[in-house]
Amino acid sequence: MTKTETKPGRRRALRCLLALAAGTPLLHSTAAAPRVIKVHARKFIFTPDRISLRVGEPVVFELTAQDVVMGFSVPDLGIRADLPPGQVVRLAATPARAGTFGFLCDIFCGSGHETMNGVIEVM
Repeated sequence: MTKTETKPGRRRALRCLLALAAGTPLLHSTAAAPRVIKVHARKFIFTPDRISLRVGEPVVFELTAQDVVMGFSVPDLGIRADLPPGQVVRLAATPARAGTFGFLCDIFCGSGHETMNGVIEVM
C-alpha cells in the first residue's frame, strides 16, 4: 500500500464519521413513528368522538380547543390535559390493554358540558 491508499477499516471509519457529520443515520430504526390522532374540542363536542386503537400501538393525540379552556381526560388510561384555546397540546400514549374507555371534558365549559364525551376502543 502506498501512502495515499488507506486500509479498509480506516475507510469504513472515515465513511461513518462523514455520515455522522452529514446527519445521516448509521442504523435505520425499525420502530414506526407513532400514529397522530387529531382531536378538536369545541362547545360541546369532541371531533372525532370515537377513536379506535390497537394494544401496544404508540399514538400521539394532537388536541386543540376552539372556544374556551377545556379538558381532555381518559381516566381509565391515565391520560389528561388542559386545552387552552388556539394551542395544540400533544399527548403520547400506548394503550396496554384492550377495552372500551370513555373520554370527557373535565373542565366546565358551559351549559351542555355534561354531554361532551367520547369513546376510545382498544383492540
